[in-house]
Amino acid sequence: MAEKTRKMAFICSKGDLDMAYPALIMGWAALGEGIDVTLFFTFWGMDMITKSRYKRLELAPVANTSMKMTMMGLPTGNLGIPNLLGIIPGMTAFATWLMRKKIGGVGAPTVPEYIQMMMDGGAKFYACKMTADMMGLKKEDYIDGLAGVVTVTEFLDMTEDAQIIFI
Repeated sequence: MAEKTRKMAFICSKGDLDMAYPALIMGWAALGEGIDVTLFFTFWGMDMITKSRYKRLELAPVANTSMKMTMMGLPTGNLGIPNLLGIIPGMTAFATWLMRKKIGGVGAPTVPEYIQMMMDGGAKFYACKMTADMMGLKKEDYIDGLAGVVTVTEFLDMTEDAQIIFI
């Protein structure tokens, strides 16, 4: 009996810089293990695959209750500081710059680099048709290499027997 290829599918629903990396890191690792990888982008996750946004994902400190202030060199303990600092003009740009610096410091690729590496490695990227219609996105709005714009039913059919991870 032939062995089935293991499959993983990631549903990317958020377009913040810190939320782009989990699917990209896990997907890249899965490809390295010979696992078939599919990514499905919906709602704000569409920022990861639209030409106008994928190179400029941001990290907003407001409402990011898990943001650790030690990352910014401040004492431990949250105390709502990210939300307080987030109202200061320029804090999103600062938090984004700092996160990019931290990511680069560990040698991780940028989001566009990860996406290209994964596409080159055989991962398939799909946009959610309902979200695309709702946001008025057209084929020319997406990055090169997008496998298609599909319905949820089509995504579920193509990822049958896959381990699905929602991010």
